[in-house]
Amino acid sequence: MQKSLRIGQILYTNTLPVYFHFDQLRFEDRISFVRQVPAQLNEAMARGEIDLGPISSFSYAEHAADYLVLPDLSVSAKGRVGSIFLFSKKPIEELDEALIALTNTSATSINLLKVILQKFYGLHVSYSMQAPVLADMMRDADAALLIGDDAIMAIRQRVPYMIYDLGELWYRFTGYSMTFALWAVRKAVLAEHAELLGEVHSAFLESKQKHLSNPEPLIEYVHAHYGGEKADWRQYFQGLQHVFGDEQRIGLEYYYRCAAEQGLLPGPVAVEVWEKSGRQKLR
Repeated sequence: MQKSLRIGQILYTNTLPVYFHFDQLRFEDRISFVRQVPAQLNEAMARGEIDLGPISSFSYAEHAADYLVLPDLSVSAKGRVGSIFLFSKKPIEELDEALIALTNTSATSINLLKVILQKFYGLHVSYSMQAPVLADMMRDADAALLIGDDAIMAIRQRVPYMIYDLGELWYRFTGYSMTFALWAVRKAVLAEHAELLGEVHSAFLESKQKHLSNPEPLIEYVHAHYGGEKADWRQYFQGLQHVFGDEQRIGLEYYYRCAAEQGLLPGPVAVEVWEKSGRQKLR
């Protein structure tokens, strides 16, 4: 029997502050979780195989007519994000006519990189899409983009490349925060599941607040399961924003305008936010 709400979960540590303290037992058989990388969740959401959850913010723009954004939930950063890196054999300014290998797990970050290279650096490059294995990606490419835990693990290997944090580059050129993932819900499920959606949203916010009040349990968990230094994990989570308010919306809508200028979207996109009252805010 299908459960009432199918909820996506990104298979990266960057969403754990929202999920780690989520009280799943409270919902018994009313929800189920689907755990995949961002690109897979984007496709599952578009096909109607999941009802809500974090998706690439670029995927929201592609399906804005069908989705609403859940308030106060995102994966954002104002400056360094710490898990979205361009690894390059040469300085970024010298990548004109270069071949860039892109991870096949992302949507937002690969288009953010295109905006940065084309709009802000004025570079003409070509791209190839590959599985997120840095050694394989760099075999023929001049640079490679990795995201999430793949990027974190690659950094630990002390690879002999120049490394650029895309959140840092975006902030340097625009002064805006960057939202990489949004929690969205399909409009088609709202009428039937509005009350349950409200409960689930509240539970996510409660989980996030518990982490903010005491981050150490999550630090201990990721240290045990993913290795690395606890101090590095603390710094990483402190640099992430899991909110979505006016500051994040303004930066994201500017990203959408830049993407449209580069032909990556058909036009600018306004973010529409769900409200428990049933009214929507079209900013």
